[in-house]
Amino acid sequence: MRSAGHLFATIALIGRYASPGIADPLGRLAAFLTARGHRVILDAETAEFTPLPGYPTASTADMGANAALAIVIGGDGTMLSIARQLAPFDIPLIGVNQGRLGFLTDIALSDMEPALSAMLDGEYVEETRTLLDTKLMRGNGQCERSLALNDVVVNRGTLGGMIDCAVTIDEHFVYAMRADGLIVATPTGSTAYALSAQGPIVDPGVPAILLVPVAPHALSNRPIAVRDSAVVTITLLRGKDASLHSDGQAHYALAEGDRVEVGRATHRVRLLHPKDHDHFAMLRRKLHWAETPEQLRPARAGAEP
Repeated sequence: MRSAGHLFATIALIGRYASPGIADPLGRLAAFLTARGHRVILDAETAEFTPLPGYPTASTADMGANAALAIVIGGDGTMLSIARQLAPFDIPLIGVNQGRLGFLTDIALSDMEPALSAMLDGEYVEETRTLLDTKLMRGNGQCERSLALNDVVVNRGTLGGMIDCAVTIDEHFVYAMRADGLIVATPTGSTAYALSAQGPIVDPGVPAILLVPVAPHALSNRPIAVRDSAVVTITLLRGKDASLHSDGQAHYALAEGDRVEVGRATHRVRLLHPKDHDHFAMLRRKLHWAETPEQLRPARAGAEP
């Protein structure tokens, strides 16, 4: 937590793209920040769908060069996208939830002004999240590169059968696998696709990379966690129409013999949360995790205890 004072002179605003309900909260937020004395700039892609007259627009590079903070109104998908883009500029991010679960956008829209008022006065906690740097290698060269905050997935095509792949860690053979796919996830991504594939929930501060098979055709292929300094290489041995996905947003077709190298990125994502932020309380609330049937049952007026 930082001491109170005038922080974040210039703030960039990013809204959920093409969302019909974003104009009102985005305009409300811009006016709120301006009234506090902050200079507001609007993400250029957001402005294409939701222009705010009177506020300058900025490209990713402009935001990186001029903004001291970025505030995102949207869902986790919006936050994933902008986090990857702004990570090289070391700009902290605050998320206001206009989506569904909102693991990364953890401020409720109804609480936006009071929560941000306290945070902009210095009442916040900061954490950093690991990014994955992925290289798609074909033949003797690199043909694609991408970043991921949640996960990198190698999976089967929509019409093809299972894929066969070999996995190495720091060039040491780990296993060969036949499955629908393999998820390489950060601790942040442990509550995303990896959770649906029976992967573990990992505290975001743990320096680990997770390998979680998707529907493996063997009892021995279990999720494993390795140190985040490791380089994981997945070689596609067989698989028609197989593909590579980074955060579910960047997609690449794979050919047999392709190698996918995944390691920790140089840059990290900086997230700011309200002072009372509790990661595991958030998981219980959003996933109904570790709750008893009595806790899940809606309260009924006049019901007996």
